[in-house]
Amino acid sequence: MSLDAERTTDLLAQAREFMRRHRLQLILALRVTVAALVALLLAQVLHLRLPLWAILTALIVTQMSLGKSVKVATDYLIGTLAGVAYGGALAIFIPHESEFALLVVLAIAVAPLAFIAAFRANFNVLPITAIIVLLVPGMQHVSPTVSAVDRVLEVTIGGAVGFAVSFLIFPSRALAMTTEAAGSTLELVADALTLLLEHHTQGIEGPDLRRIQDGIGASLAKLNATGAEAEHERKARLTSGPDTGPLLRTLLRLRHDMVILGRAVGCELPEMVRDRLTPKLDRIAGSASAFLRSSAASLRTLTPPPALQAVEADFHAYIEEFGAVRHEGLTRDMGNEAAERFFALGFALEQMREHLAEVQRVVGEWAKD
Repeated sequence: MSLDAERTTDLLAQAREFMRRHRLQLILALRVTVAALVALLLAQVLHLRLPLWAILTALIVTQMSLGKSVKVATDYLIGTLAGVAYGGALAIFIPHESEFALLVVLAIAVAPLAFIAAFRANFNVLPITAIIVLLVPGMQHVSPTVSAVDRVLEVTIGGAVGFAVSFLIFPSRALAMTTEAAGSTLELVADALTLLLEHHTQGIEGPDLRRIQDGIGASLAKLNATGAEAEHERKARLTSGPDTGPLLRTLLRLRHDMVILGRAVGCELPEMVRDRLTPKLDRIAGSASAFLRSSAASLRTLTPPPALQAVEADFHAYIEEFGAVRHEGLTRDMGNEAAERFFALGFALEQMREHLAEVQRVVGEWAKD
C-alpha cells in the first residue's frame, strides 16, 4: 500500500471514530441547521415582519432529546403568550409617545416580568417578549395589536419547526439516554465498590476518594436531567417507557452506600479478624461488581436482569462471619475509631445488599415494559 493510500485510510478511520464518539453532537448540529433553514423559508413564505424570531425560536426548541424539546417548546410558548398579553396591554392602554413616557412604560413592563423570571428560569422570555411588543411598533410603524399577533405567529412557527425537526430527523429519545446514563452510573458504582473493598483495611487517599464520589455524583446529575426529559416524553405520550422515579431513587441509594463505605474503609482490624473477613469481602467485591455491570448491560438492552443468588450467598457468608467474629469477642480490643469504621462497614454492606435487590427489581420492570 502506498503512503498516500495509508494516509487516506488513517484519515477515514479517524473520521469514523470522531463521528462515532460525537454522534449525538453531530446529529444536534444537523437538526439545528435544518430547523433554522426551514423556519426562515416558512417566515418568508408567510411574509412575517421579523423572520429572526421564528429562526431563534426554532433554534431554542431544537434540543438534544425529544423530551427536552417538548419542555422547552411548552415553556417558550407559554412565556411568549404571557409576555405578549402583558406588553400588548401596556402598549395599547398607556400612551407612550414621548421618550420619558416610553421609559416609564418600559420599566413597568420589564420589572414585574423580570421578577417572575427570577423564580422561573424557563420563563426568561417573558420580559424579552414584552420589550419586543412595546418597541417594534415604533420601529416598523405598526399598531401594538399587529406587533403582538406577529410575535405569536413567529414563535408558533419557530416552535413547531423546532419540534418537528427534533421528531423527524434522527430523533434522540430521552428514554434511551436515561438507560445509557443509568448504565454508566451502575458501572461507576461497580468500579468504586471493587476499589473500596480492596482497600478496606488500608483506606484510600482523600483526593482519590473524592474523585470516585464526584464521578458518581456527576453521572447521577446527568441521569436526573435525562430522566426529567424522559418524563416529559412519557407524559406527552411520545414514548411508552416506565416511570423513571424508582430507577433514579435506587441509584441514589447506591450512591449513598458508596459514601458510607468510603468513610468506613481504612479500619485497622486485628490480624485474626482480617484473615477471616477479607476473603468474604473479596467475594462480595467480585460478585456484586459483576452483578452491577451485568445490570447495566441489561438496562441498556432492556433485557431481564442477572440472577442475584451468587451475590446473596456471598453477602450471607460475610454476615454470618461478621456475627461470629463479634460473638467470639474478637473486636473487644479494637480502638474506638477502628470499631466505628468496622461496624459502619457492616452497616453499609447490609444496606447495599437490600439496594442490589432493588436494582434487580427495577431493571426487571424496565425489561418487562
